[in-house]
Amino acid sequence: MRGVLIDAPVAAPAEQVREAGAALPSGSGAAAPPPADFDPSLPWRRARSVALRPEPFGALVYHFGNRKLSFLKSRTLVAVVETLAEQPSADATLVACGVPDTQLPAYRRALADLARSQMIEERT
Repeated sequence: MRGVLIDAPVAAPAEQVREAGAALPSGSGAAAPPPADFDPSLPWRRARSVALRPEPFGALVYHFGNRKLSFLKSRTLVAVVETLAEQPSADATLVACGVPDTQLPAYRRALADLARSQMIEERT
């Protein structure tokens, strides 16, 4: 089981924003770029074999093919995942969902983690 993103206030230090698998390095004000295999300028969607169950904290995401379970710890991230198929790119989805500019790198990393775990897939 994995947690994907904990919302942080817009003015929060980078150390307080956490995403699946790793926290930002302590004391580093700079956010690491998303992995090379995820391109936020491309169109994405929730994978067809993935179910999303809303919860008070965000949502549970289950992949029926690889049996992975993840937690989306942000209602904004849930909205992003649900809206991906309606927008021309992941970046356009983040803008449409009102993600603040200061949080874009964290959300891109969260989407990259979801792509790596096959919860979202590139639209063709």
